[in-house]
Amino acid sequence: MSADAKPSPDVNQILDPAKALVPATVRVNEERVARGFLPKIRRVAAKIPFAADALSVWWCARDPTTPVAAKGMMMAALAYFVLPTDVIPDMLPALGLTDDAAVIAAVIAIVGKNLKPRHRDAAKAFLARLSSDD
Repeated sequence: MSADAKPSPDVNQILDPAKALVPATVRVNEERVARGFLPKIRRVAAKIPFAADALSVWWCARDPTTPVAAKGMMMAALAYFVLPTDVIPDMLPALGLTDDAAVIAAVIAIVGKNLKPRHRDAAKAFLARLSSDD
């Protein structure tokens, strides 16, 4: 690594509550997710095995009954998913979305108790609509 290269963030850095829950960071993450999540999930859903999990997290983060801290963590994970330049660039075949999968899995491990059957059902319904549009 060159002297001016930044180290790659790990999952713990991405989901660090001291960073992910700062109000300014939450706002940036919410904006990034609002702009980019649905377009990206539509593009990649058929190619990634964790699409239903990512969508469940998205539905849960939008649910007014989900605690604010859990939403902040979920938005951080979803914002990372949306970023085109992350630890492993998404355009790399077979590897590009593995870091995104790890972040989604980690956020589910941390705040997954907030995921309700209605969030998972909404994700499945969304994916069913996507596959019927093909």
